[in-house]
Amino acid sequence: MSHSHSHAPGEEHSHSHAQEAPQSPVLPAPDPALQALIDEDFQPVALSLSDDRHNVYCGAHRLEKCDACDVDYVGLNRLSSLLAVNPNLLCPPPANVVTQKVSQVVKATKDEGNSLFKSSLHTAAINRYTAAASIAVSRPPWEANQLMRDELSTVISNRSAAFYEAQDYVSALADAEAVISMRRNWSKGHFRKAKALLGMRKLRDAAEAVKLGLSFEPANAELVTFLAEIEKFEKKLQDEKYEARVQEKLIAA
Repeated sequence: MSHSHSHAPGEEHSHSHAQEAPQSPVLPAPDPALQALIDEDFQPVALSLSDDRHNVYCGAHRLEKCDACDVDYVGLNRLSSLLAVNPNLLCPPPANVVTQKVSQVVKATKDEGNSLFKSSLHTAAINRYTAAASIAVSRPPWEANQLMRDELSTVISNRSAAFYEAQDYVSALADAEAVISMRRNWSKGHFRKAKALLGMRKLRDAAEAVKLGLSFEPANAELVTFLAEIEKFEKKLQDEKYEARVQEKLIAA
């Protein structure tokens, strides 16, 4: 009796057989002791549903995030809304499935900011970087978090540079700290922090920021050069202070 073959040269034979129905996995019985602990710890919470029944709120105040009720449903509601507008999604896709349109819009908005920055239109550049950051954090919650962090840290790093050029050193420092919190081993965040601190005339703090960056990337040319500039500037200030003291003594004499 002959069998039907469907394979290319060099491939294994694939004989046609009736397809077996997939079997449902057999779930293990819950551990009674663990289940008892869960039941003991469970506290019922009063909920209120939206009219479309997609979102939940606290029962007492109908708020997504309520300090009085100690609940926060913002993330849950966002996931629920995304699934509701995509009815074909029976469940969230794998984390490695990326929404390319979001990446494209983030990049395009960031590039607009870069063009404005190069034209010394720093306030306008800050606005575009802020818009790009808002888009970056709007990714669906099931996507890989690292992608959002990489996009966001790059945009915020650029915004820190724009704040620095606008002489808003406090905002530049805040953005640099945010970059470091997202990508601690990335040299650019430490460079941005050092620049902001230098603008605030905190030379020793700026040098320490560079040294921390160099602990992650010892051969980073940008950090090595900037540390030398800081030390040169610090020496110049020390020399100026020394000359001023000498002048004061000569005048007093």
